[in-house]
Amino acid sequence: MTAVNPSVGESFRRRLLGGVASSLRRGCGLGTGRYARDVGNVYYQPGQARSRRVEDLFARIARRYDLLNDLQSLGLHRGWKRRFVRMAEVKEGDRALDLCCGTGDIAKALADAGASVVGLDFSEPMLEVARSRSAARGNSAAGRMAFCRGDAQSIPFPEASFDVVTVAYGLRNLADWELGLEEMWRVLRPGGRLLVMDCGKPGNPIWRGLYYAYLKCWVPLLGRVVGGDAQAYSYILESLKYYAAQEGVTRKLSELGSPDVLEVNLMGGAMSLHRGRKGEGGR
Repeated sequence: MTAVNPSVGESFRRRLLGGVASSLRRGCGLGTGRYARDVGNVYYQPGQARSRRVEDLFARIARRYDLLNDLQSLGLHRGWKRRFVRMAEVKEGDRALDLCCGTGDIAKALADAGASVVGLDFSEPMLEVARSRSAARGNSAAGRMAFCRGDAQSIPFPEASFDVVTVAYGLRNLADWELGLEEMWRVLRPGGRLLVMDCGKPGNPIWRGLYYAYLKCWVPLLGRVVGGDAQAYSYILESLKYYAAQEGVTRKLSELGSPDVLEVNLMGGAMSLHRGRKGEGGR
């Protein structure tokens, strides 16, 4: 077992308690003052200008992205992602595209399942982390992964290029999420699977209120204490407000022509997984 420097632990404890006290005094951003403005949110910008803001956000948090995800979900996101990859029904030799791939954890899981994977993201700092982790693995699955910079709303591949197309926690960040799904559908081969994983909007109003309060208070606090930037994680709630979530994704996949759309709600709808299939005729 690795020993922990007591001074480091004590420093983190003081920062955490100080952040909690500050948040409670200021109403977790519900009141007035600088902290309320912090969770406003500087990274959220409607329309096409949004891309640049989101790129700035991920450049800032790339190195601590996975740690913060573990803390804010209490590690649950790892199990959700394993289920997500199982839903892709990867077969040996499949070609897969993982959009908004971040640090490459979904791409890695798809490669481990037997696919040749392209991970695409518009944040170069996130891609640097993904490439470095892939190189460090040095096994056969690592040889089936490649990472490139690109825009999920204008995917740089021809039609019908992939058997599996995935996006995890990325669709909500696009300036036009419906265009993103249309592009994913375009590059999907007949018979292929398109999968989406993202934050959802719980149907139960009481649970939805509690969940939104968690996103408004606890998650930005973690961002401030661990990542030094509360705004980077208060962005989650801000972006979720304007996202069509479960109902919108299910509707759009049906409109694109998926003969069967699977929608899985986790944690009472706080998270959602979707799978659409492209018919053999190309619809």
